[in-house]
Amino acid sequence: MSKVKILDTLQIDQKISRLAYEVYENNFSDKELLIVGIDGNGYKVAIHLCEKLKKISPLKITLGKIKLDKTKPWEGEPLTDFEEKAFINKTIILVDDVLNSGKTLMYAVKLFLDKPVKKINTVILVDRSHTRFPVKADFVGLRLSTTLQEHIEADFSKKGKETVYLI
Repeated sequence: MSKVKILDTLQIDQKISRLAYEVYENNFSDKELLIVGIDGNGYKVAIHLCEKLKKISPLKITLGKIKLDKTKPWEGEPLTDFEEKAFINKTIILVDDVLNSGKTLMYAVKLFLDKPVKKINTVILVDRSHTRFPVKADFVGLRLSTTLQEHIEADFSKKGKETVYLI
């Protein structure tokens, strides 16, 4: 099985910078954004996004995490480190690294559907364009059409050496 590097550290940084500008442009009238990363690499992308947003905007940026079982998200409720009152009339920016089938994103969004939020946007670093669920990414770093046999692997294990591979 061969790995092909599709994004290196610099390219990932450039994509996240552009995503930060897009998020800010679409939410500049808000006072605060809740950036919620899906546990794992989604949260790591969210950290980078928050850093960029804090540099370019006067908005209050609050970072949080969603935990859910990515293989069986229907088993158990997704959990977040925000209290429910933190969502009231706020814009939620839900972040993940790769959009594969859309299952993880769909179950993560479920957490906010019965809350009085202002708006929910989704940010994805790499969209494979193979969703099986009715979700889409509002802001995408890279759209990549792959075969069903190919996979995208994001490696954020070493700071300053982040990479994304096509396998």
